[in-house]
Amino acid sequence: MKLPYAESYKIKMIERIHRSTKEERLNWIKEAKYNLFNLKSEHVFVDLLTDSGTGSMSDKQWSEMMIGDESYAGASSYYKLKNAIKEILGFDYFLPTHQGRAAENVLFSVLVKEGNVIPGNSHFDTTKGHIEFRKAKSVDCTIDEAFDTTINHPFKGNVNLEKLENVLKEHKDNVPFITMTITNNNAGGQPVSLKNLREVRALADKYNKIVVFDSARFAENAYFIKTREEEFKDMSIKEIVTEIFKNADAMTMSSKKDAIVNMGGFIGMRSKKLFQEASVFNIMFEGFITYGGMSGRDMNALAQGLYEGTEFDVLESRIEQVAFLGKKLVEYGIPVQQPFGGHAIFVDAKRFLPNLPKEEYIAQTLAIELYIEGGVRGVEIGTLLADRDPETRINRYPKLELLRLAIPRRTYTNNHMEYVAAALGNVYARRNEIKHGLKIVSEAPIMRHFTVEMDKI
Repeated sequence: MKLPYAESYKIKMIERIHRSTKEERLNWIKEAKYNLFNLKSEHVFVDLLTDSGTGSMSDKQWSEMMIGDESYAGASSYYKLKNAIKEILGFDYFLPTHQGRAAENVLFSVLVKEGNVIPGNSHFDTTKGHIEFRKAKSVDCTIDEAFDTTINHPFKGNVNLEKLENVLKEHKDNVPFITMTITNNNAGGQPVSLKNLREVRALADKYNKIVVFDSARFAENAYFIKTREEEFKDMSIKEIVTEIFKNADAMTMSSKKDAIVNMGGFIGMRSKKLFQEASVFNIMFEGFITYGGMSGRDMNALAQGLYEGTEFDVLESRIEQVAFLGKKLVEYGIPVQQPFGGHAIFVDAKRFLPNLPKEEYIAQTLAIELYIEGGVRGVEIGTLLADRDPETRINRYPKLELLRLAIPRRTYTNNHMEYVAAALGNVYARRNEIKHGLKIVSEAPIMRHFTVEMDKI
């Protein structure tokens, strides 16, 4: 008999969490203006808001923190990270930043100009925000299968090559680069095949464009390539990672995901010229080029995390726990994005609450209901995140309204996953009683979902 998967770690330290009452949660969410970002962490029982910076570091990572070099310039920790990036990802040049959006800010300050068009596969919120802040435009070229949660396509993160080539033909010199998000978060944590990455590379070469990877979850993407793309089943994760990044000219990374650290990010580049240009902005926005907003101890932990995060058993434990939650939700009849993604389960809010109008923020309404039911904090990936059109200021209504349940790495047990599933199962059982959604009271002009204030209708 084949043995089931088991976590590739054991627990050495715990943190107590408080289980609140429904009455308490009703008051707390009202005080938070129905914005889950505004909740105090002690008011949350199981926190699935994000997998970014919320994972548990290993004993080796904590050991590395103790020997961090805090020199302002030329610290040994910088060179340790530089060597890890070169060995695992293959980039000769890199700049450390305090997190992923900072990496985008630095790199896009060089690459993005007003009026530019940047095609890719479902740009995430900060990526789109940095593009639109510079008065440029992002164009989503993801395959159509990604927007049907019932289709079991193995690589829903893929780019539709015809869509991409049409953008390159139409906008020509106004396209500074193609961006690829691995895995594709907005589509449900869905991977991109290595075949598709190579095809995008060939198309970029045809039109003389550079390719930039948003690489926050590159290791999870490599795991799916190994387990779903027949050609690469016998390769190690690190070997697949090497093949992945052969197709990129530059990359940004929020290291708070697959490198399993609480803070940190970086830019990887092949071009010395791009490195020199980006260094100017890195010094302005982040810090000197050998620390870039990071302490030496954090760079040490990040370097170690890159090695650990690209081990098969670490990825298997992580992705199987995500699937465990997904299977439990399916048992309750709850509609989720299929197949299950790498870092989160994405609940199809339109199918969950089919009678709620899109103007009442369907996924955010569902997220609030789950919090009230069980103290579980997820996050909306829908109309709030899609924001308003920068020119017309009209709401953009995406094809998918998703409630994302992002699972921190090595943090919760499967017992917690069963609790989450039961809480959402209770909401599903009373879904027909949810007659009204939410309205916006106050919002920021860009990336509003972080600070929006809402009220019940």
